Amino acid sequence: MERNSAPRIIISGGGTGGHVFPAIAIADAIVAKVPGAQILFVGAQGKIEMEKVPKAGYPIEGLWISGFQRSLSLRNLLFPVKLVYSLLKARSIVRKFKPQAAVGVGGYASGPLLDIATRKGVPALIQEQNSYAGVTNKLLSQRVQKVCVAYEGMERFFPAEKIVLTGNPVRRSVAQAIDAGTARTHFGLEANKPTLLIFGGSLGALSINEAMAQNTSFWQNNPDLQVLWQCGGSHHEKYQNCATAQLPNVKLMAFIDRMDLAYAAADVVCSRAGALTISELCLVGKPAILVPSPFVAEDHQTKNAQALVDKNAAIMVRNADTVSALLPAALELLQNETKRNTLAQNILALAKPNAAEEIAEQVLSLVEGG
Repeated sequence: MERNSAPRIIISGGGTGGHVFPAIAIADAIVAKVPGAQILFVGAQGKIEMEKVPKAGYPIEGLWISGFQRSLSLRNLLFPVKLVYSLLKARSIVRKFKPQAAVGVGGYASGPLLDIATRKGVPALIQEQNSYAGVTNKLLSQRVQKVCVAYEGMERFFPAEKIVLTGNPVRRSVAQAIDAGTARTHFGLEANKPTLLIFGGSLGALSINEAMAQNTSFWQNNPDLQVLWQCGGSHHEKYQNCATAQLPNVKLMAFIDRMDLAYAAADVVCSRAGALTISELCLVGKPAILVPSPFVAEDHQTKNAQALVDKNAAIMVRNADTVSALLPAALELLQNETKRNTLAQNILALAKPNAAEEIAEQVLSLVEGG
C-alpha cells in the first residue's frame, strides 16, 4: 500500500521527561520516515511537555488535567471537574484535527485523549515504558490496536495479540560517541578525573539530593574524584548554596540539556530508575547505581531496577538508604574496574537502539490500516 505523504497523528501524554522525550523521539522517527507527516501533541497544562515539545518544533495543545491523589487531598475534589473538562477539550481537538492515528505515551493527558480518540474510531497505540503497567494503560489496552512495550512478560497486563516488543525510544543524540575528556571540559570539569554523574530525573529527587548535601565530607575526603550533579529545577534554589555545591570537585546544575555529554563524561551513573533513564543507560552502556523512587504508581521503578539487577546489569540502593549508602557504593564501583566493565557489558546487551523507528512503523501501519 502506498504510504500517505501527509498522515495526521496525535501523540498524547507527558508530565515528566520520562514521558516527553520518548514521545518526541517517536515523532522525530515518524517525520524521518514520512517528512510531510502532521504531528500534534496533547499534554497537561503546566507540565514539562508544554515547554519541551514546542522547543522540539511541534505544536501542542494543553488539557487541564492532573492525577488523582492516592492520599486524602483537597485537589481530589477538582479531579472530576478537570476530567470532564479534559474530555470535552479532547473531543474538540480530535474533531478539529481529524487524526488518522493516536499514540499514548503515558502521563495525565494520555487517558482523556486516547479515550475520546478510540471512541471516535481512530486507530490507536499505547507505549508502556515500564516493567509494571499503569492503570490507565491497562484500561486503554482493551481499546487500542497495538501495545508497544519495553520488557518481556507483559502479557500479564495486556492482550498478548496486541503486544509488540520494541523497547523504549530515546533521544538519538544520547548515543553519540563523544570523548570523555571533551565532555568533561564542556561542564567545567577536569578532563582526566574519575567522574560520577548523579541525578534524579528531570524533576530532581530529594533523597539523591540529600545524599549529596549531607555528605560534604565525602567529596572533601576524595578530592581525586569529581561529580556532575543535576538537582532538578525545583530543587536548585535550595541546594545551590549548600556546602557541597561550593566544592571545586562538585558541579551542580538545575537541569542538563546535553545528556549525551553528561553520559560521556561519567565513569559511573547514579540515578532514579525511570524507564527513559534505564533505556538511555542501556544505550550508552554505563555502569549504574539505581535508586528507585518509592513514590510512583505500583512501585514500578523498583521493578524496573530489579529487572537489571537480576541480569547483573546494575546495582540498586533503596531510597531509604540513599543518604548513607549511595556515595560509598559509588566509590566502591569507581575503584573496581572489573565490576564496572561487567555492568557496562551486561546493560549494553539490553539496549534496543531502534525502538523509536519500530514504534513509528507501528503507528504508520495504523494509518495505512495494517
